Amino acid sequence: QVQLVESGGGLVQAGGSLRLSCAASGRVFSSYAMGWFRQAPGKEREFVAAISGGAGSPYYADSVKGRFTISRDYAKNTVSLQMNSLRPEDTAVYYCAAPPGSSGSTRSKDYVYWGQGTQVTVSS
Repeated sequence: QVQLVESGGGLVQAGGSLRLSCAASGRVFSSYAMGWFRQAPGKEREFVAAISGGAGSPYYADSVKGRFTISRDYAKNTVSLQMNSLRPEDTAVYYCAAPPGSSGSTRSKDYVYWGQGTQVTVSS
């Protein structure tokens, strides 16, 4: 059974930074892609960033490109999301997710494992 546990959310002023982490357990972590999604109140869940298995190639939603960085620590079985230059529109619950294979995706329906989510609030 794969388990994903997020941490690192909180309240920050616009322009500030936060770092989210997701601890994964239950399978060979390095072979699989990992992703981050977010959901703001009244909106659909949207893709933020993903990193492939193996080589760990990252890709991002246009709205966060240049501000957010996804990375993974194979030794610790964690994937992180460094968020800089935060904006009020980044406010959402952020979810760590894992698809069944090594290829990442921007579509939430391609992910089968989800964490419980962590709240990020950016004040103006």
